[in-house]
Amino acid sequence: MYDIIGDIHGHADELIELLDRLGYELCDGTFRHPARTAIFVGDFVDRGPQISEAVRLVRAMHAAGTALAIMGNHEFNALAYHTPDPAPAPAHAGRHLRQHSDKNTHQHAETLRQVPEDELRDHLEWFRQLPLWLQLDGLRIVHACWDHRQMAVIEACLLSHGSVTTAFLCEATDGGSPLFQAIEDVLKGKEIRLPDGNFYLDKDGHERRAMRIKWYRSPASETFASYAFSSDDGLSNEPLPDSVVESVVPYPADADPVFFGHYWMRAERPERLAANVACVDFSVAKGGCLCAYRWDGERELSNDKFCTVAAKDGDQ
Repeated sequence: MYDIIGDIHGHADELIELLDRLGYELCDGTFRHPARTAIFVGDFVDRGPQISEAVRLVRAMHAAGTALAIMGNHEFNALAYHTPDPAPAPAHAGRHLRQHSDKNTHQHAETLRQVPEDELRDHLEWFRQLPLWLQLDGLRIVHACWDHRQMAVIEACLLSHGSVTTAFLCEATDGGSPLFQAIEDVLKGKEIRLPDGNFYLDKDGHERRAMRIKWYRSPASETFASYAFSSDDGLSNEPLPDSVVESVVPYPADADPVFFGHYWMRAERPERLAANVACVDFSVAKGGCLCAYRWDGERELSNDKFCTVAAKDGDQ
């Protein structure tokens, strides 16, 4: 069966320790298990101290067939950051699809510093080949949000462009395109605007006026504070507007179990979010832990099947 592993963000030592705890052994240049396959939910790069080592390890397992992997928002962002805009406005000659702003460059800085240019170029080509989600027998994997409507938009564009080509990235980074919003939802999580005058500071200290929502459950009778994925204090206790209640389709209780990363969860002990919903990102890059869930075909997930390794370094 499968071991679903959360966001690594360049923490290779923790990944090796976690694989060891899960029963994987280094053999013929990669980690293998006699009866199980690892699944990585994306976000291999940025933040951590061993980005090259982490990506090489994941790629070796992927190439050997001992692991599956999907794209995270950091892989998507890296592709856009390193792709020149093929048709920039005259005032923006040399611009890339993801702007080289101070904020974006800071987020990508450790990758730029640690990974040699030729190696990074090779990794980027591998990122292009990664699926944006997996539908397996009785199991679903996505980086941030399972939304079949937005996935249909992405599938249609992948079919039209052939793959994650430059043309696909151009459309996906065009803020006015349906593909842009689909990528935002699936890889970065559904968001709603906060009431006027409300904001909070995210993990990097940036002011946010929109919040990520608990898309897997019904928004009926929820407030902004209770429906936020983040536990940040100070969010409004106002009821959610009707537009949100009417637009969000919660993840069905009878659907296949879905696993995802992305949300920087913090807990002494990981727990499922619903009977068939689990996050496996527990903030290894912020002094938390690297997390896995050992799935053996069960329809109802169990808190006893999480496995973690504490971060070895401080905040990144």
